Amino acid sequence: MTCRFVNPKRKQKRLRAAHLAIAGMAALIAAGDHASARTGRSERSVESIVSRTAGEPVMAIVSLRNQRITVYDAQGWILRAPVSSGQKGRETPAGIFSIIQKVEEHYSNLYDDAFMPHMQRITWSGIALHGGPLPGYPASHGCVRMPFDFAARLFDVTRMGLRVIVAPGDVAPVEVAAPALFQSKPGAGALAAARIAEADEAARKAAQARLAAGTAFREATRATVPVRVAENLKLRAETQLAAAETTLGSAASAEAKEQAEDAKAKAVARIAELQAQWDAAKAELQPKLDAVTPAREAAAVAETVRAEAAEAARQMARELEPVSVLISRKTQRLYVRQAFEPIFDSPVTILDADRPIGTHVFTAMERSSGDTDMRWSVVSLDGGRPHGGTVEPHGRARGGSGRDVEPMLTDPDSAKAALDRIVIPQDALDRIAGMAPRSSLIVTDEGVSSETGKGTDFVVLLSGEPQGGIKTRRRSPGPDFRYARPPDRLPFWRSPFGAPFSSW
Repeated sequence: MTCRFVNPKRKQKRLRAAHLAIAGMAALIAAGDHASARTGRSERSVESIVSRTAGEPVMAIVSLRNQRITVYDAQGWILRAPVSSGQKGRETPAGIFSIIQKVEEHYSNLYDDAFMPHMQRITWSGIALHGGPLPGYPASHGCVRMPFDFAARLFDVTRMGLRVIVAPGDVAPVEVAAPALFQSKPGAGALAAARIAEADEAARKAAQARLAAGTAFREATRATVPVRVAENLKLRAETQLAAAETTLGSAASAEAKEQAEDAKAKAVARIAELQAQWDAAKAELQPKLDAVTPAREAAAVAETVRAEAAEAARQMARELEPVSVLISRKTQRLYVRQAFEPIFDSPVTILDADRPIGTHVFTAMERSSGDTDMRWSVVSLDGGRPHGGTVEPHGRARGGSGRDVEPMLTDPDSAKAALDRIVIPQDALDRIAGMAPRSSLIVTDEGVSSETGKGTDFVVLLSGEPQGGIKTRRRSPGPDFRYARPPDRLPFWRSPFGAPFSSW
């Protein structure tokens, strides 16, 4: 029997809506389970070297084709993990970068306040490495997403300036030796240690001088108290003497006169006693007052020496910072940067300049022996394409394929041949500071990217590769610009009924 209070057509519509809602919930649950499983697979596919103790990272290589990041120390790879790079039209640009900013809790100021934990920026226009969901194919707006746990781990072990190579294929560094590769400045390490020791000694002496000046001032201040007390008591006694003399002059009786004379005698004796006390206190105070000025002057001199020694140590430390040298066939120039600042540039001669030279990143891995010998490695991008093949285009079809394939080793002979074509003027060689570990030499057909600037190392973009992820962005003002999130705001998560998480 049909209830007269219910319209049968409306009831049917309500049932249909309920069925659709249930079906939608089931789809969301299934999608969530699928995403959880996918995330679990991502976390499980993270690899760490187990045959030895990992050292400090010196470079990271992101393979766009294999959707994988590999981190290297001076001995080889130490960490690997899957990634999700930029989707079609917003491709992560292939090229050479470095970490220029680290923010543990970052929220995008471009894409709906999206949460980007353990963000490590590589361009000021917004390309970065950070934790995020991995759907199994390129899906970001240009950043390189990594598994959340891996992103946190990588954040803890990297430091500013770490070289990041985004390669179309999956390449690996190989050790290389060539006469053209720079070496360390002889005695630089010992000189730096001496400067640090001098700065420490100057700081110790400055602290002692400040303490001595403070002690002298406090002792003089304490010695001033008895002088002031004696002065005040003497003034009081002199007042009493004046009163006694006044009383004596106006005394009418012998008894009153006798009392006034007695008071006058006592006041005179008291004044004499207090004068003696004042003289003694003054005598004790004077040398302490005399000691204050020299102590302050000595402290000022010691502080000047400390500041000069500290600046000398800082300058020496800056000279030992990694140096980046870039040689561009496009501009026929050599550029030098250190600590994110330009040092100088110079013309160079490249033999057979019309013939491509490729893109090669030479990295000083560690000192091999003594104070001058340096072990070098090289990664060759060869214009973005491996020998004998082409790189597959960005897209979902390649997701996950090739992640278990070992990276292709660079051909050291090709890299050395590139060095043999370069002639650097001697005056430029003389100006290049001695190389420290993590220094680099970049030889490339490309020019210096406009992304290179204040607060960056060299940025080189491979012109033959898609750059959608960087062409749609505007370079930010530089390292003074920070996106700060108010602490009272909750993280923003997209609604599952809106755009998918994978569009971050």
